[in-house]
Amino acid sequence: MSLASCSEDSISPDAGGDGDSTTEVPLAQVAKPKPNPWLAQEEYSITHFNSAQTDAFSSAVKDGTFNIDLSKCQMTWSGPVNLMTLASTSPNYMWGMSSDRVSYLDISDGKLERVAEAGLPGITMKTQEQLTRIIADHATYDELSKTVTDILGPVPQMSMANGNYVLCDKDNYAYTNAGQVMARYRLANPNNPKDGIMLDHQIRLTNFTFGSFTLVGATMTYDGHLVVAAQNGLLVLNRALTTIEDSYPLPSDQILTNSICIDENGGVYVASNSRTPGGKGLMQKLICKDGKISTSQADGAWQAYYDGGPQAPCIKLGHGTGSTPTLMGFGQDKDKLVVITDGSKRMKLVAFWRDEIPSDAQQVAGYDKRIAGVHEVTCGLGTSTEWIQSEQSVVVGGYDAFVVNNINVTNQEINDKIIGVIAIGPIVKGPQGAECVRWNTKEKKWESKWTRSDVSSVSMIPAVSIKSEMVFVCGWNDASGWEVTGLDWKSGATRHRSILGKNNRANGAYAIIQYLANGDLLFNSVAGPIRVKY
Repeated sequence: MSLASCSEDSISPDAGGDGDSTTEVPLAQVAKPKPNPWLAQEEYSITHFNSAQTDAFSSAVKDGTFNIDLSKCQMTWSGPVNLMTLASTSPNYMWGMSSDRVSYLDISDGKLERVAEAGLPGITMKTQEQLTRIIADHATYDELSKTVTDILGPVPQMSMANGNYVLCDKDNYAYTNAGQVMARYRLANPNNPKDGIMLDHQIRLTNFTFGSFTLVGATMTYDGHLVVAAQNGLLVLNRALTTIEDSYPLPSDQILTNSICIDENGGVYVASNSRTPGGKGLMQKLICKDGKISTSQADGAWQAYYDGGPQAPCIKLGHGTGSTPTLMGFGQDKDKLVVITDGSKRMKLVAFWRDEIPSDAQQVAGYDKRIAGVHEVTCGLGTSTEWIQSEQSVVVGGYDAFVVNNINVTNQEINDKIIGVIAIGPIVKGPQGAECVRWNTKEKKWESKWTRSDVSSVSMIPAVSIKSEMVFVCGWNDASGWEVTGLDWKSGATRHRSILGKNNRANGAYAIIQYLANGDLLFNSVAGPIRVKY
């Protein structure tokens, strides 16, 4: 791996709103979500890093510009989606969670070595040769489509139904799904991971998911129950996966395409989409305690509709939000919110009061009183830009929220999300645009901090370093290929560039960006995790 240069160069953000009516607090000092005692670690033991789904991590990351030779990096092979690598109960090991397998990875002393693996129930593990063919250079979309369908079958995006939302609990059990099967894995010998991984238990949920095709999310409550989200409803299971403790069907006009988040008081936040293009999506807070779900307002549950839109031409699923709900405001913070992007063609950032609505809150004109604020996202793009939409959760640090645009209209018709996510960048022109927005707690409204119309974020989930105050995206540059770009959280200026090259091994394909404790990049590639050392 070569270090090309360490540069002080930065790119200025586009002009944003004033953003100064709320005092700027260092991210290291803002209140954090309460750690979930049933997860293996405070960070990285669940998709989106914590139970509040904030996508915020504590490791520091270097400033500079780095040219990375991926052929010299340690990597493992799995996929074609590797959404996240999970923290285990040991700082020396992580769980590699993929759409085709579960792995156990040794990350001690700068390593990234797979010491054990096991296939998902009913899923054939892809060979290194197959994955190499998927990430090979393809001259045209049709050529890529033929390669991918030859390997993954006639509907490649079906692979996204496996290993999509995952977690590791306090006893080092790793949970994942294969279609409608929920599975729990453990080490055969906790004292020697090289002895292998065992499928500890599995449960097929087909008859209990209200006609859903697949599972779409999972989380662990603060009292130790597994909440599993399917397209048409939620189930509560015990950790051993032997008992379905309760269930809740979504309204018949709604469908869920993203995961859920929870708070320490049993609140479960669910953002579903209308089944009809342009129909209203539904944001709900359910209460789950002792394995039972309540929809009673007396217990704190509520519902509120938000704006939907049409089906996006690529990347994004459904007619509503592309976001897993994210909590904002913790501990003694004044305002407690849950935030999503809506389904409008030019999306809006929507904040909901997650507990009792403050007595001094002013209702946003034309919206449910539960909605605290609505902000029209521009990403610095002109009014002629048809689509500004995201398939990513909102990144939250303090009362700041960061969003990206994942949609670009092209002449290429994209009918499969997996083929599309592999094509966008190298073959099909990708999207641009990012924006950071602040919630003003005094005036109780959103204000734009900064925008970057030139930043590319194709499909990876952004993440923010609390210590370095940098938010990271992954996008495509026609000159240099794939790049992880670090933007200053306060100003939007470019502070970090990891230039990964033009091979699609550097395509993150819906995965989340992670950094390890020593500042190394843990890149969840379409073909398996990679460790990048600076």
